[in-house]
Amino acid sequence: MHEIAAFDLSAILPFILIGFAAQLVDGALGMAFGVICNTLLVAVMGVPPAVASARIHVVEVFTTAVSGISHLLHRNIEWPLFFRLLVPGIIGGVTGAYLLTSIDGNIVKPFILGYLVAVGLWLLFRGLFYPPKFRKPKVIAPLGLIGGFLDAAGGGGWGPVVTSNLLVQGAEPRKVVGTVNSVEFFLTLAVSATFIYHLGLADIAGATLGLLIGGVAAAPLGAFMAKRFSPKLLLVLVGVVLTATSSFGLWKFLAG
Repeated sequence: MHEIAAFDLSAILPFILIGFAAQLVDGALGMAFGVICNTLLVAVMGVPPAVASARIHVVEVFTTAVSGISHLLHRNIEWPLFFRLLVPGIIGGVTGAYLLTSIDGNIVKPFILGYLVAVGLWLLFRGLFYPPKFRKPKVIAPLGLIGGFLDAAGGGGWGPVVTSNLLVQGAEPRKVVGTVNSVEFFLTLAVSATFIYHLGLADIAGATLGLLIGGVAAAPLGAFMAKRFSPKLLLVLVGVVLTATSSFGLWKFLAG
């Protein structure tokens, strides 16, 4: 009976819509899939943080694969940046996944969310009042390490941390979004394997089919949008999404 219910369209339709909307934002702006889905699973459905993060990363293996291929086809990837983010990101992600299965990952959460609110406001201000001037980012490997760790430990954080900080350093928005999304496939693959090893497949299996269907369907559209948005519009949109999601997360944490 449970198996049949899992494939009931009316039961998974809300998750399809959430997965579609979250991945559309993530594919176009380089962030928010994990944050939106994690908020839903933990705050609304009461799923334990480690299980929620594990489910999200399993879904993201598929959504980031499609998104990465789409960004590749649209030439949104900067390969030197890709390789400089890849290894530190995987190391940070595996470490975060391992620690989350044994400790409370919420200890540093309010500090990170407060920081991301400030970064979002800065990007919004910069996008509205200062024309973007592109330059090569200098701080890359530490961003990959921290972003990977926070992504696994918090169920989302790779995009907000890495994308926003690369944009603050002056990197081209379209290339940042495409590159960060593409690296995320390898990050989520490593993180998912770590979670499955420590939690087992039984804890991962759940109401994730809808998120998967919606996310995969939206992934190609996000890459298409990222290529066609102007750099100024991308900065403003990233600032709005980052500020809104981080502020909501901080409010929810403090209220709870």
